[in-house]
Amino acid sequence: MILDVKDIGLHFGGVKAVDGLSFSIKKNQIHALIGPNGSGKTTTLNLITGVYQPQWGEANFDGKNISRMPRADIAKIGITRTFQNLRIYNTLTVLEHVLVGDYINSNTGFFSSVFKLPAGRLDEKRAVSKSMELLEKVGLADKAHSLATSLSYGQRRLLEIGRALAVKPKLLFLDEPAAGMSSNEIEQLIELLRLLKKEGMTIMIIEHRMKLVMNVADWIVVLNYGKKIAEGTAEEIQNHEEVIEAYLGKSHQKISVA
Repeated sequence: MILDVKDIGLHFGGVKAVDGLSFSIKKNQIHALIGPNGSGKTTTLNLITGVYQPQWGEANFDGKNISRMPRADIAKIGITRTFQNLRIYNTLTVLEHVLVGDYINSNTGFFSSVFKLPAGRLDEKRAVSKSMELLEKVGLADKAHSLATSLSYGQRRLLEIGRALAVKPKLLFLDEPAAGMSSNEIEQLIELLRLLKKEGMTIMIIEHRMKLVMNVADWIVVLNYGKKIAEGTAEEIQNHEEVIEAYLGKSHQKISVA
């Protein structure tokens, strides 16, 4: 297990945002965290990545308790995430957005980079080459020198993933990666996630698009009102009575993946 979450919880006033949640993430798998709106999915992600601290319970990453660890330290040990709200800079190109992520892995110091010392120039060349590879992977290489603001909403989602990959995470969290994507872009995202898994990446997605979840997830955890109501394979979740009721009501027999 790369991540083991044990009985974590957080209340906002009298509201139980996350209530005694436990689950594990295995290496080199794609996990999904799903549930109706307001079920606690993003709050769970915020608890794991240091945006919030759990009021009880703990999360262990690679055997280390990260429950009270600052956000920056959690990122440094290998957990990276994207956000529901896109973080795009108006004045930066597509390539420069990925370079921002790559800077964390720079082997040179600040002054070498700023004053273009030999070590800085070599590292810059390496960073550009690596960033272009990532843009090729997410399907945006032909947009590298365009302003990121010129991209479609779905393309900006792919750029966010490219920038997150530049940090070389051990565990990648994707919060609503398919939001605003066209059908073709979702197919592209599905292929990208499969490729990343093949390359050894460990991923957890929070997503409403069942077509995406059911096509890529090895294991799915389902929340409702801050509690885990089910976990299992895609087939098990599609036919789980409590999950179907939470999403669709009692009259339905199966969750659609269209």
